[in-house]
Amino acid sequence: MREDIIEGVLGLPLAERAASRLPSGWSPIELLSHLLHMEQRWFVWGFLGEQVPDPWGDWNVDDPSVDSGPTGITPAWRVAEGVAAEDIATSLRDMGQRTRETLTTHGLGEPARVGGRFTEDPPTLEWICFHVLAEYARHAGQFDVVRELGTAPS
Repeated sequence: MREDIIEGVLGLPLAERAASRLPSGWSPIELLSHLLHMEQRWFVWGFLGEQVPDPWGDWNVDDPSVDSGPTGITPAWRVAEGVAAEDIATSLRDMGQRTRETLTTHGLGEPARVGGRFTEDPPTLEWICFHVLAEYARHAGQFDVVRELGTAPS
């Protein structure tokens, strides 16, 4: 699913990568950024317990899970000016490699480390895998709709 979404976004014309076709307002390049940060949050910051720079960097607020939007800002995905979809795609592919390495060196029943994303009662690698897979599946479906909405009727 990761590669399907990457190829789908990169296959769009440049203007379409940053355009939104949905009421929620997200664009395909923002989806790529979200997937990159989401996978990093769960496997690197979450499971491995490593500190990562700007774990919520795909959002316009510090932590959308607890931040209802300071000063009236509604939490939404964002991508910094000048960041290209190709750069995000490269980072997402690298993150996928890091995830594969994690999966081959740890057991599914192993709990995540405390100290990164989790302070207590961390989930197992198996739980994280299912959560990330479900998130990819949801977003792949949403992206399919976005592409369909962008297709001119024949």
